[in-house]
Amino acid sequence: MKIGEKIKQLRMKNGLTQEELANRAELSKGFISQVERDLTSPSIATLVDILECLGTNLKDFFNETVDEKIVFSKDDMFETENRDLLNNIKWLVPNAQKNDMEPILVTLQPGGQSEMDDPHEGEEFGYVLAGSIHLHLGSQIYKAKKGESFYFKATRNHYISNGGKTPALVLWICTPPTF
Repeated sequence: MKIGEKIKQLRMKNGLTQEELANRAELSKGFISQVERDLTSPSIATLVDILECLGTNLKDFFNETVDEKIVFSKDDMFETENRDLLNNIKWLVPNAQKNDMEPILVTLQPGGQSEMDDPHEGEEFGYVLAGSIHLHLGSQIYKAKKGESFYFKATRNHYISNGGKTPALVLWICTPPTF
């Protein structure tokens, strides 16, 4: 972080000249100019005074929050195809493995299936957008068709398969990310 540059931006945002800021902070215009060009560094006490004159404080001044991306387009998505399992997986949120949940879009061709997932901490949710699927949880099998959803704690081996004659499309969300 360039302290001088940030001070200059705050000063200009507040509509102050270097001289006006210097007068308010009881400093010289030359000193403010040097600080803004990063030719000198103010002491902590002086920085606190300058920031107070600019309507902020040390905590807020040094808090650099990065704008979090909220909306994702097709260009952000990552897609893989498994020809052996007859599936296509599209990660809807890039780098979701660093998040608490991972939303994916799974397309299963007739006879296709997802890879088997071992038991893990967390939960799984799915919504069938097209076709129908079989949800395999341990030794149990559940059927879900278009417009239906599934939800379970991931305490058993699990995967989905398509025993139908048309492709199935499933929005699948798991916590924590495992895909």
